[in-house]
Amino acid sequence: MWFGRIVGSWPWGRYVLIVAAQVVFWVCVLAVVYIYLGYPLTLILWRKRSPVAPSSNDAGESATIVVAAHNEVRHIASTVRNKLTQAYPPRLIDVVVISDGSTDGTDEAISELNDPRVTLLRQELRQGKTAALNRGVAAARGDILVFSDANSHYEPDAVARLLAPFADPSVGYVTGRLVYEDPGETAVGGGSGMYMRYENWLRRLETRVGSVVGVNGGIDAVRRELFQPMRPDHLPDFILPLRVVALGYRVVFEDTAVARETALGRQHDEFRMRVRVSLRALHALWEMRHLLRPRHGLFAFQLLVHKVLRYLLFLAMLGALVASALLVGHALYTILFLTQAGFYALALIGWLSGGRIRLRVVFVPFYFCLVNVAAGAALIRFLRGERQVLWTPRTGG
Repeated sequence: MWFGRIVGSWPWGRYVLIVAAQVVFWVCVLAVVYIYLGYPLTLILWRKRSPVAPSSNDAGESATIVVAAHNEVRHIASTVRNKLTQAYPPRLIDVVVISDGSTDGTDEAISELNDPRVTLLRQELRQGKTAALNRGVAAARGDILVFSDANSHYEPDAVARLLAPFADPSVGYVTGRLVYEDPGETAVGGGSGMYMRYENWLRRLETRVGSVVGVNGGIDAVRRELFQPMRPDHLPDFILPLRVVALGYRVVFEDTAVARETALGRQHDEFRMRVRVSLRALHALWEMRHLLRPRHGLFAFQLLVHKVLRYLLFLAMLGALVASALLVGHALYTILFLTQAGFYALALIGWLSGGRIRLRVVFVPFYFCLVNVAAGAALIRFLRGERQVLWTPRTGG
């Protein structure tokens, strides 16, 4: 093999390199397989040890729905109406909208609703979503804080179902099921939809063993007394549930509380969003790294596999590709290298199409690679000490 000439003068050098490449290849492959398949299998085997959150809530807690909006005139009025018409006692629900330096008529659209249950706050200088949520919570009146995106459309009973698990005093945070819709079924929309279905499956399993690790920012809720103000660069739907776990409460997934959003239209938008989320999550992981200590038991293991190793998975992908390339010439490794090359070729086709291709065989390779390349880009920015506070809101279509 070609690399054998590099150490041809070293006794046993070629043999050592072959064995080393084989070890690297199989360690990397097993890492990928365990993170995506072995981890949920571990949760399945463990799940009978934990109680399931209750399915009804008779406490009658009041809820304030907090929505941060920047130039969301297209969606904001229908989003707020959607929350006000929930199948939940009207006297127990109100909405706080924080307009984060909007210039497109978002404020006027809210004012025209003319509903006493709606409070409009304005951040005159744009400060970002996290700062807006801090301000909204300060004005909230509800026992439970519900966080919604400006373009999230809830099913009619979503709020009632989202609040139901709080009947269990051990539950401090609840996340619902976010569904990305893409009428055209493109690589971006189809890929993100598959990814979200996988994540929701993991959250069901994690709820059965204790707490989920990540939540859906478009439909989640926390007990008001557990909320802690965040830095502007914090990722709310990651740092908040981690803090709740640190306080000794459970974070659970309520599958029947459903919100829908339109998927992004092109891969550049999706990629930027994934880099931003990953960067902010890495900073949150570093800040909350004490949760990785053994004394936190199963949750420490979940956080390690589901988040830390997931964000480093691109290294295993690269390692497997390079190692198998070095081993080309052996029949098995030649086949494995060509299999990987084909997988990445499909991902490249998806990227070159702008994420708009409708060939379903492209969806998984394209989105899998997009997420992991974004994680790699975020890690580089994290190691440089970069932080992100402001960004363009997610838009679908």
